[in-house]
Amino acid sequence: MKISTEQLATIIKPTKYEQAQLEKIAESIANTFDRYDISTPLRACHFLAQVLHESSAFKFTVEIWGPTPTQRRYDTRVDLGNTPELDGDGFKYRGRGWVQLTGKANYKAASTEFGQDFVSDPDLIHDYPWAALVSGWFWKKKKLNDLADNDDITSITKKVNGGFNGFDDRKMWLAKVKSVLMNNA
Repeated sequence: MKISTEQLATIIKPTKYEQAQLEKIAESIANTFDRYDISTPLRACHFLAQVLHESSAFKFTVEIWGPTPTQRRYDTRVDLGNTPELDGDGFKYRGRGWVQLTGKANYKAASTEFGQDFVSDPDLIHDYPWAALVSGWFWKKKKLNDLADNDDITSITKKVNGGFNGFDDRKMWLAKVKSVLMNNA
């Protein structure tokens, strides 16, 4: 499944990028789709709706950090592989990539998947191709293609977000992506 720079520009409008950046994003999407079997228009629509929300139309590949009280609590989230001490793990392993991969355990797992040391150098994930590929890996790991095949944005959002933050925005992105990709399928 490929997405052209023209389709991408239409989807993210009014956000605009230089042609070279659109090409880099489109190439990253194509490589991610190929690697993680995001091979139908419906799968592509759901994947893009989630990453467009999470990254604010590809503007952010690293979480904006306040730190807010909620973000501070990530520092001791042992369920995410962070240490129980207030030692900076929350900030170090904050969300990166298009789906905002979070927590040392996820960085370790992604390191194993890609043969890259994201634990020692977490900033690698916010650059291409990793921002896209890590998002595709997360998508596959959570078995989201099956949910996309059923057009189930509710369950996909729950698995991506852990809740329903930004659910209306995700639905808006899904409709927008479908209007471009499904009409041309």
